[in-house]
Amino acid sequence: MSSRRDFLLHAALGVAATTVAPFVASASSGTRKSIDKKDHLPVGMAGYTFAKFDVDKAIGIMNRVAIKYISIKDIHLPLNSSPEKIQEVLAKFSAAGINVYAVGVIYMKTKAAVDEAFEYAKKVGVPLIVGVPNPELLDYTEEKVKQYNIKIAIHNHGPEDKLYPGPKNVYDLIKNRDARMGICLDIGHAMRAGEEPGKAVLAYKNRIFDLHIKDVTLAAKDGKATEIGRGVIDFPAFIAALDKAKYQGICSIEYEKDMSDPLPGIAESTGYFRGVINTVEK
Repeated sequence: MSSRRDFLLHAALGVAATTVAPFVASASSGTRKSIDKKDHLPVGMAGYTFAKFDVDKAIGIMNRVAIKYISIKDIHLPLNSSPEKIQEVLAKFSAAGINVYAVGVIYMKTKAAVDEAFEYAKKVGVPLIVGVPNPELLDYTEEKVKQYNIKIAIHNHGPEDKLYPGPKNVYDLIKNRDARMGICLDIGHAMRAGEEPGKAVLAYKNRIFDLHIKDVTLAAKDGKATEIGRGVIDFPAFIAALDKAKYQGICSIEYEKDMSDPLPGIAESTGYFRGVINTVEK
């Protein structure tokens, strides 16, 4: 296992070196509503990664590592944004060739918050909300899913979270609900909560709409964020599970180490993850 991990790390770092390139902008006709099917497990970015940066700097980093999908966080596009503000931010991503494919993570503790989240997603023009509605609001959330025809992917936040520690906690509450209600599987938090990510993918495959990709130092509550490939997650097994499950969404990296200077870690993580995708047989 260690020799294979070393091989993948060296191969991935080679990919990373070629992807950390100067900013290259490409034209786009706006936010796309679907994923380019020719991409095999397309890599995206969870917007929280850029919590300490503005939109322009976030776009610059994404272009350095050739990532073209983002789930935008309200840090960069507030929930109460005007139509003009929404258009301004979307235009910046569009000009850089980046597809805003989802919004979130959005926390919903009241019916008003659920209403706000779905109206926001409609205005932004995305088909998916990555969110955390309180369990007692799931009936109401299901009504909104049907009304707006917008999917919701409920995010698991690890053993500290009283609502949804792991993906099974989400799945058990939505498995008999509308098929547009699913999971944003945060694989690092899942690992810390005692669920191996590859097994979770296969167990809940029909309800996994989005992924937050990261690595952690321990498969326990005390596990810390680290560069992808340097922690305890078995990424070859995880990628193999995604292929077996025929996962059709984005694999969004959420890098939470060194968030004030994330580019080196993002580049290494992206290179390693892409290296595993290209190494594991399809």
